[in-house]
Amino acid sequence: MSKGRLEAFSDGVLAIIITIMVLEMSAPEGSTWADLAGLVPTFLGYLISYVYIGIYWVNHHRLLAGAEQISGQTLWANLLWMFCVSLIPFATAWTSKAGFGGTPGLLYSIILFLSAIAYHILAAAVYRANGRKATLAGLLSQDRRSLITILAYAAAMPLSYYLPVVSYILYVLVAVLWILPDIGQTGRGIVQKN
Repeated sequence: MSKGRLEAFSDGVLAIIITIMVLEMSAPEGSTWADLAGLVPTFLGYLISYVYIGIYWVNHHRLLAGAEQISGQTLWANLLWMFCVSLIPFATAWTSKAGFGGTPGLLYSIILFLSAIAYHILAAAVYRANGRKATLAGLLSQDRRSLITILAYAAAMPLSYYLPVVSYILYVLVAVLWILPDIGQTGRGIVQKN
C-alpha cells in the first residue's frame, strides 16, 4: 500500500471520529442562554477530545512524511491506533453525560493512555519499515513530550476516579505541551526524516 493511501484512509477515519463527536452535542430544548449553559460540560468534553484528535492528526502526518516504506506491520499498527482513537467519542459522550468523575472519567483516561501507547507502536513500526531501529522504549526515551504524555495519562487514571478536576487539568496541560512548541514552527514532530 502506498503512503498516500494510508494517509487518506487515516484522514477519513479521523474526520468521521470528529463528526461522531459533534453529533453527540444535541441542541438544548429551550431557547435561552441558561438552556445553552447546560451544554457547557458536553462542549468542554468535545473541545478537549477535538484538540487531542487534532494533535494526533498533525503528528500522524509528520510521522508519515518521514517514511518512504509502508510495511504490513505498519498497516496493522495504524489500525490499532485508529481503533483506540475511535473510542474517544464514546468516552467523551459518556463523561459529558454522566459526569467527569468515576467510571466514565476512568474510561476516558484509559482510552487516552491506550491511544498514546498505540501511536508509539505505530511510530516504531514506521521506523522499522524504513530501516531505522526503533522500539517503544527507545522512542519514548528520545521524545520527552511523549513520555510526559503517557505518564500524565497513567496518573490521570486514578485521579479521574477520585479527583476528576485534576485529571482534566492534566489533559489540558498535555494538550498545551503538544501545541505550544509547534506554534510558528514547521517540520517538528515525533519522527523526522534523517
